[in-house]
Amino acid sequence: MILLNDSTSNDDGLTEAVQEAGAVELLLIRHGESEGNVAATEAREAGVEVIEVPARDADVDLSATGRDQAKALGIALGRIAEEFRPDAVVSSPYARARQTAEIAVETAGWPLQVRTDERLRDRELGILDRLTRLGVENRYPEESERRDWLGKLYYRPPGGESWADVALRLRSVLAELNGLGTGQRVMLVCHDAVIMLFRYVLEGLSEKEILDLAATEAILNASLTRFVRPSGVGPWTLESFNVADHLAEQGVTVTEHAGDTSVRPR
Repeated sequence: MILLNDSTSNDDGLTEAVQEAGAVELLLIRHGESEGNVAATEAREAGVEVIEVPARDADVDLSATGRDQAKALGIALGRIAEEFRPDAVVSSPYARARQTAEIAVETAGWPLQVRTDERLRDRELGILDRLTRLGVENRYPEESERRDWLGKLYYRPPGGESWADVALRLRSVLAELNGLGTGQRVMLVCHDAVIMLFRYVLEGLSEKEILDLAATEAILNASLTRFVRPSGVGPWTLESFNVADHLAEQGVTVTEHAGDTSVRPR
């Protein structure tokens, strides 16, 4: 649960602060390049079925490039005027996101503790975990056909999640942001699919709109996406999306590592 201030809480830990307005800014950041990103790209390029990741998904670390990206991110964040800095930084508990958040906050010199929330974790792939698209087609042809038929928003692999499932947990995160005292600014460090689905929920996109976006845009590692609502109530406005200029400006490699772009139902 995300608790962002020192207000009195009830027995359930729910904030009893003034509830008339909520957060005014939401800064979404994709984690830096991970060892899993590198392994997945190499596996696809080599035409193999299995991605040789060094650990379970939750424990995969940043690559050396990913750490450089997190530091560059922190330098860029450190330039934000104090009155516009986030009041809280909350990360997915997955190692690559948590490491990105911790490196960035330390580099920025912010006196903030990075908190974690499991609702920000990456989409769970179930039996398809560690498989390339070729691996899914060869080992689970019926699942491959079902995925193509349903499309990415509604396809749920056995033991895993659909994008709609992820959107459901993000709605509960946003409900908490709506219950904060006015003026709060929040930074969330998470994953590419999670950022796409924040857009789906916050902008009220249709299935076609979010899948068209996913087919044409890849969320860059250590990129920034920013939503604002100055009054702290009502709809959010997308201020910037998928910005990674801070990496190029500092001579750090910009990496994409997109997921499967075959996302529309057929």
